[in-house]
Amino acid sequence: MRQLLFCAVIAASLGGCTFVKMAEGGKQVRVAGATETLGACEKRGEISVSVKDSLGPYERNELRVRDELETLARNEAPGLQADTVQPKGEPTDGEQRFLAYRCGAGATVGRAPAAKPASDGAAETYPIQD
Repeated sequence: MRQLLFCAVIAASLGGCTFVKMAEGGKQVRVAGATETLGACEKRGEISVSVKDSLGPYERNELRVRDELETLARNEAPGLQADTVQPKGEPTDGEQRFLAYRCGAGATVGRAPAAKPASDGAAETYPIQD
């Protein structure tokens, strides 16, 4: 019984920990949104990263897992001479793939074009800024 209680306390205390630290080169890497168009950028490759999404029966916070996956992808990007990463899909079981790009300082990147405004007086739509 004591071992079970001890394991539960350890698992609960680890829930607040971040296991992945940002590398110096990763700080300069930008994370592009999934809807951003990166046509002006040079594709450098693909990055696959993974972290533990559970510790035994304890499920880790989904937001923390996503954050750590993003941090790992940013840490890997400089090795591909990339300055931008973009998620290729949603994380699954603690794993996620990212596309790596070199956009440079002067590259123009942006969101996918919004729907054209209606000319008949209907409402206009605009993308929401993150």
